[in-house]
Amino acid sequence: MINRKTLTEITALMKQFPAVTILGARQIGKTTIAKQVAKKLKAKAIYFDLEKASDRRKLNDIETMLSQNINKCVIVDEAQAMPELFTALRPSIDEKRKPGRFLLLGSVSPTLAKGVSETLAGRVANIELPPVNVLEALKAKISLNHLWFRGGYPEALTLKTNTYWYNWVENYYRNFIERDVNFLTNESLSPSTVSKLWAMLTSINGNILNYESISRSLGVSRPTVVKYLDFLESAFLITRLQPWFINISKRIVKAPKVYFRDSGILHYLNGIRTFDDLQTHIAVGASWEGFVIEQIKQLRPKGTQVYFYRTHHGAEADLVIVRGSRPVACVEIKLSNTPQLTKGWYEVTNDLKTKTNFVVTPASDDYLHNKITRVCSLHIFLTKYLSNI
Repeated sequence: MINRKTLTEITALMKQFPAVTILGARQIGKTTIAKQVAKKLKAKAIYFDLEKASDRRKLNDIETMLSQNINKCVIVDEAQAMPELFTALRPSIDEKRKPGRFLLLGSVSPTLAKGVSETLAGRVANIELPPVNVLEALKAKISLNHLWFRGGYPEALTLKTNTYWYNWVENYYRNFIERDVNFLTNESLSPSTVSKLWAMLTSINGNILNYESISRSLGVSRPTVVKYLDFLESAFLITRLQPWFINISKRIVKAPKVYFRDSGILHYLNGIRTFDDLQTHIAVGASWEGFVIEQIKQLRPKGTQVYFYRTHHGAEADLVIVRGSRPVACVEIKLSNTPQLTKGWYEVTNDLKTKTNFVVTPASDDYLHNKITRVCSLHIFLTKYLSNI
């Protein structure tokens, strides 16, 4: 059992709000954690999965269902599949404004969040269930390398063999392409076009995103590419890391970088079957970079945001941690445990005037490289330094 930090956060929200929305990728563990929350609150619960025709039929008369279960915690999985549900929830909540009445689960955030925000403002709290992070994995006696290789989907992470893991990811990917994509995007992209797009994203993971180049290569319009990437981001499969360029006089790269959020899916798409294969693969550096960024984004202090920084002359920081409108730290991500810093790194810290900076590696010692830059392992950074930034 992997204990999720989000369990405590959701439980606290359920004690305050009549409805809580849990957002996250398919198979990330939303149903499991929702049932754990209901058990922890000692609430009588009723569960509906809107991908099941039988459960959808039970909700044909939503108002009757809600009135019959007014004293239960109603858990609705894939809630975005029934937008009319949100309209029915509002009068039910107003009739009995009691915390913890509804748990809504969804795997496509804008669709669900739009319906919720339009009808349940002030009545609902939203929270994302992300992939398993390093701190959760280590508490469950799962190594950092195992998490990095397999990714943070709980079932994929805990399968007994790498063969089982590879089969799981393969079926996840195929079901997503064959079943979900065109249905959820209202596009009619062929499976081969979608596969080519995923292959392109795999090859540019960690690089600047060029919509026009992807559009030309696939033979589809730029708006179609943008729409599809919007969908992949809203389905929690990729992230577009934005550049930091406020109050900077230099010529700055202003296009986003793209990363796979789950390293296991990236490794499957690269044909990587073992951790040893990963170590010698050309994609290993970008994979480690994306993995570290996902960890920092999950565990960063409240009130901070993350960006990257790159000038047209090549000075670059993999991450800039910003509080308000002020950069407070730069982070360089290195695969080597004996990292070397370039002239561009010093240019970045001088441009952004950050006095606390880090070089994060898999397993290096913890030491000061100079007065304003510290080298340390990812685990040390997450447990000792990140919360104080």
